[in-house]
Amino acid sequence: METLIRKRPYIFILTLLLILMPAGCAQKAHVPEGFVYVKEVIPSAELDIRYYGSNNFTGRPVAGYRAPTAILSLQAARALANVSKDLESQGYAIKIFDAYRPQKAVNDFITWTKGADDSRIKSKFYPNIDKKDLFMAGYLASKSGHSRGSTVDLTLMDKKKGQELDMGSHFDYLDPVSAHGSPMITAHQTANRELLKTTMEKYGFKSYSREWWHYTLTNEPYPDRYFDFDVDE
Repeated sequence: METLIRKRPYIFILTLLLILMPAGCAQKAHVPEGFVYVKEVIPSAELDIRYYGSNNFTGRPVAGYRAPTAILSLQAARALANVSKDLESQGYAIKIFDAYRPQKAVNDFITWTKGADDSRIKSKFYPNIDKKDLFMAGYLASKSGHSRGSTVDLTLMDKKKGQELDMGSHFDYLDPVSAHGSPMITAHQTANRELLKTTMEKYGFKSYSREWWHYTLTNEPYPDRYFDFDVDE
């Protein structure tokens, strides 16, 4: 009994510490082994996670996005950190729109293509194609590389001006103008895309021909696995 009484204060203190522990201390519990929060590896990265909100081609939050954060495989995050360091030395910073994407989000895209069009959203994101044709055109897929955890959608920021570089089209503008090598943009816009592309490739990423913002780690650690844990903090 005396031993139990002596231990009680310590038990109380431990319980109190667990109750008062900041939510951020438990953050890693939501990330499977082999994955990291991008901001933990690249604190300077700006996040604009579009599928958490409504500023995306669906016009609403997408399933599986429970927080406006970015998650990647450890290998992809480390490679992206090298990209960021290189670009920062040139006066630029990276801005991330999407990284790991759960399979449930991809399934949500499939469901969305079967619904009615919102003319306002269509004019902003896919004005020249029917939503039902987005899969056939290569803009959407039933299995996304994002779900493997080593694909990232991003752009460049001018650190001094605090503005995005002009890439000739905005993120998720599902149109040929967003393709690498598009003749529909200016030389300056092409140069901005090339700066991002050459730097990403320098550190082991490969581009996607139809989308200037889309890059995948060439030696990705999970080439055949598609994950479905939520994007959460």
